[in-house]
Amino acid sequence: MGGEQPLEVVVEFIKRINAGNVDHLCELMTEDHVFQDALGKRFVGRETLRGGWKSYYQQISDYKVRADEFFQNKNVVAVFGTASGISQQDGKFSADGFWQIPAAWKATVRDGLIALWCVYAESSRA
Repeated sequence: MGGEQPLEVVVEFIKRINAGNVDHLCELMTEDHVFQDALGKRFVGRETLRGGWKSYYQQISDYKVRADEFFQNKNVVAVFGTASGISQQDGKFSADGFWQIPAAWKATVRDGLIALWCVYAESSRA
């Protein structure tokens, strides 16, 4: 990534989340990337998040972020939409495990990379 605007970086990050390729996703993270989950727990470092995303994709099949609205203030972008996926039921993925929830995300972009990704959602299903 080179001289992209923060909104473009966030849109690309969402595309990479939806593609489910962890290595490709990590290319858009700063080395000191911070991920804050819906419960407020923070995870720090690109390599920490590489493992975290791999684990999440093993637990949640077909995880998708659908972004409906974006708001930008300098290098901070807020995203509003829905998150969805399929959770395991009895150790298997099935349509019975499908969930979709309203969600929001806050991203801070630094030098064309995501430095902070915060998730805001009701977390009993996500």
